[in-house]
Amino acid sequence: MSKFFKKLVLFIIIPLAIGSVLAACENNDNPASAKNDAKKEVREETRQEEIKEDSLQEAADLSGHISIVGSTSVQPLAQLLADAFTDIEPEVVIDVQGVGSSAGIKAVNDGSADIGMASRELNEEEKTWGITEIPIAVDGIAVIVNPNNPVNNLTLEEIAKIYKGEITNWKDVGGKDREIIVVSREEGSGTRGAYDEIVGIEGELLKNALIQNGNGPVRAKVMSTEEAIGYISLGYVDDSVKAISVDGVEPSEEKIKSGEYPVSRRLLMLTKGEVPPYVQAYLDFILGPEGEKIVSKNYVVAN
Repeated sequence: MSKFFKKLVLFIIIPLAIGSVLAACENNDNPASAKNDAKKEVREETRQEEIKEDSLQEAADLSGHISIVGSTSVQPLAQLLADAFTDIEPEVVIDVQGVGSSAGIKAVNDGSADIGMASRELNEEEKTWGITEIPIAVDGIAVIVNPNNPVNNLTLEEIAKIYKGEITNWKDVGGKDREIIVVSREEGSGTRGAYDEIVGIEGELLKNALIQNGNGPVRAKVMSTEEAIGYISLGYVDDSVKAISVDGVEPSEEKIKSGEYPVSRRLLMLTKGEVPPYVQAYLDFILGPEGEKIVSKNYVVAN
């Protein structure tokens, strides 16, 4: 055999041999590779099952009953927010009761309500109870008169004197020669507490003032009584009464937001301790974009 022929044979055989060895190696690796792939697939399926279980658990958490008790000023806003939230989470039932700020603060403190509503700041004693304050809006308190009353503006000093009984006739503040009928809120009302503090009449309300339990009744009394003066949450103002300016500033959202309107206060949601997931979801909704959109229709967003 010539040297040339031997070289040719080696040139052909050696690559074939190497190819066979590599093929054998690949065949030996395949079972392990397949086994590893199978393990990965099982792990992925397990992970997906865990994610599914977590999602189901989260969905299960968003079912329950939320009791909200407190300020009649916060009540209509809380109800609007509750209706919008339950449209998204129909398994959550929300009951909103307007019974006054003080009652709401006590209810959340003793655990008879999940959330309290307040339209006044907590007093010094209440601040020691471990209650969490969640501001949801800034509300102007509108001073209202009957639409037939020609008075369109009063100073804070004039309002204070009217509510103390030092000014008793509308002619003394630019109105008709008629006795002023003072309408106020009940004891424990957040609106009254904030109003009395801002105007400066705490403990000095004249004795013959007409007391009404709620914003709606105050509005109704002023609407039906031409000589009356009252105050209600800005969200309750409608065409049945006239909201007058205070110190020359009208009670508009723009003026409240800028701080120019002097008779305004925060509206609060209150909780105590850790709350269930469905309660927290409602609070998160209020503070989120959808909740803020609802708040901004009649109030100034607190944040």
